[in-house]
Amino acid sequence: MNPIRNPQSAIRIAVLMGGPSREREISLRSGKAVSQALQSKGYQVFEVTEMDPLVEQLRALKVNAVFIALHGQFGEDGTVQKILEEAGIPYTGSGPQASFWAMHKELAKEKFEEADLLTPPWICADFKNVEVLKRQLNGIGFPLVLKPSAEGSSIGLEIVKTMAHFSLAFERVRSLTQKILVEKFIRGRELTVGILEDQALPVLEIKTDRPFYDYEAKYTPGHTTYEVPAQLPQKIFKNIQDIAWKAHQALGCRDLSRVDILLDESETAWILEVNTIPGFTERSLLPKSALAKGISFENLCEKILERALCSNGSFPKKDRT
Repeated sequence: MNPIRNPQSAIRIAVLMGGPSREREISLRSGKAVSQALQSKGYQVFEVTEMDPLVEQLRALKVNAVFIALHGQFGEDGTVQKILEEAGIPYTGSGPQASFWAMHKELAKEKFEEADLLTPPWICADFKNVEVLKRQLNGIGFPLVLKPSAEGSSIGLEIVKTMAHFSLAFERVRSLTQKILVEKFIRGRELTVGILEDQALPVLEIKTDRPFYDYEAKYTPGHTTYEVPAQLPQKIFKNIQDIAWKAHQALGCRDLSRVDILLDESETAWILEVNTIPGFTERSLLPKSALAKGISFENLCEKILERALCSNGSFPKKDRT
C-alpha cells in the first residue's frame, strides 16, 4: 500500500480559510470545498478559520503542509506566507514578495510594464482630495475604472463615464481605502487564464448580463456564463496563454495563479491583474479551466498541495500508476 494512502500514516494538512478580510465568506466557501476534496483523496485535513495564533495552532496540529484558501488581505498580500516561511511550514502558492506585488495592483502594473506587457493606463496614490485626483486624469480620459488598490472579488470597483459622476464614485471607493487605483476602461471580451504547475490552462471567457463582472456577477447564479475553452482563433488563443504566463512570471508567482485579461476590438490583450489565490468555490474560474484540461476538482487540489509537500524535498511525488 502506498504509505501516503495509508490512513494510519495520513499526511496532515491544514486548510486556512475565512480570515480577517472582506472576502471572508467567499474564503470559507473555497476552504470547505478544498477540505472536502483533500479528504476524498485520503489526507487528514484540519480546517483553520481563525488566524490568531496561527503558528501555535499549526504546530499543535502537527501539520505537514498548509493549503492557503484565504482571499484578500492577510491571505493574498504576503502576510500569511511570511509567517509560514518564518515558521518553516510548507504552504501552497506564491511566496511573500510575489503575493505582495500581485495584491497591490499598482505594483503589479509596474512589473507588467517592466516586462513590456500591456496593461491599461493608470495612476495610483493616496488621494485625500477629489480635486487633486481630477487634475491627474488628463492622460487617461473617460470612461475609466476606480477601485481599491488592494482588494479582490471586484470589491469597490466603479466604472465612471463622465466627470459629473466622478466625485460620487470617488467617495464610495474612498470609504473602503485611501489608496485608489484609476485606470482606463477598456471595452472588450473578458478572459481569464489559469496557471497550474507553471503551465497555462485553457483560456476561459466570461459573459455576464451585468454592466461588468462585479461581485454579484461572480457569486450570484444566473448573471454569468462561462465558455471554456474560449472561442478564439488559435493564434490569439495561444497568444493570450503566453501573455498570462509572462504576467505570472513577471511577478515571480509559483505553482498557481489566475490572470485576468481584456481583449479589445482590435484584438489587443490588456492585463488587468494576477490573482495568486484564485477562488475554489463551485463558481470559480480556475477549477473550470482545469476541468477543461481534464483535471477534476479533487485532482486540482491535490496537484496544488503536492507542490507544497515537495517544496522542501520531504515528500516524493506520489505514484499515480
